Amino acid sequence: MVVAVKKMKLQSLDQLGEWESEVSFFGSLSHPNLIKLLGFCSENVKKTRELLLVYEFTPNGSLADHLFTSLFMKNPATEPLSWNLRLKIAIGAARGMAFLHMSQVIHKAFIPSNILLDGNYNAKISGFGLAREGPTEGHSPGTTRVIGTNGYAAPEYIATGRLYVKSDVYCFGVVLLEMMTGLRAIDIKRPDRQKYLVDWLKPILTNTEGPKDIMDVRMKGQYSSEAMSRAAQITSRCLEQDPSSRPSMDEVSQALEQIESIKERPQ
Repeated sequence: MVVAVKKMKLQSLDQLGEWESEVSFFGSLSHPNLIKLLGFCSENVKKTRELLLVYEFTPNGSLADHLFTSLFMKNPATEPLSWNLRLKIAIGAARGMAFLHMSQVIHKAFIPSNILLDGNYNAKISGFGLAREGPTEGHSPGTTRVIGTNGYAAPEYIATGRLYVKSDVYCFGVVLLEMMTGLRAIDIKRPDRQKYLVDWLKPILTNTEGPKDIMDVRMKGQYSSEAMSRAAQITSRCLEQDPSSRPSMDEVSQALEQIESIKERPQ
């Protein structure tokens, strides 16, 4: 049996808290689109405390490995994902996030590197070190420090440090935009007005012809105009400034499933 082992040397109380959070949430939650925690261990080695987590192995790496691989790289393990595979991954991730929110858990770190892919490219959400028990709709448990403002964090979280399940929905929207474009949420190598993907491309999502111009060229000819338009619409809704205007993750999952069912021929 092949497994994946995450090994950390304890250097701060925050790190210990994140390890304990992963053990706690993985121990109490189970879903086909959440990574399985198979075991954990804490031991002292040469006066240093080591923390271990043992997960199921995901041979296809992470979504980030595939989205952001150079166009010129030939490593078959990181070949560009097709439109159908991206949609499959997005649906699986949406189902996993919907389950978390139903269980009153806010993930807080939903990014491509935390979406792992098994041998059949099923999404497996990982990275629960920052997860928190979530509030009911319209309430927030608050937080003591703002983490993860690297292009994925929702505006209300950056402004107030307070989290909602809809803050995760915003993160999901950023990832959807990355999946559509093949571009990173932040890239300092891009021109100033294009460094932040959401600021740059969100206004284009709802334009009649806009989405076509921002789609990842590696998916050319793989999707229909209707599928592209609907994907842009649900992405835009996830990225609304007002949390109450964003859909629930269950609604996102259903919208993506409807896109998958579209039979129109690719353009």
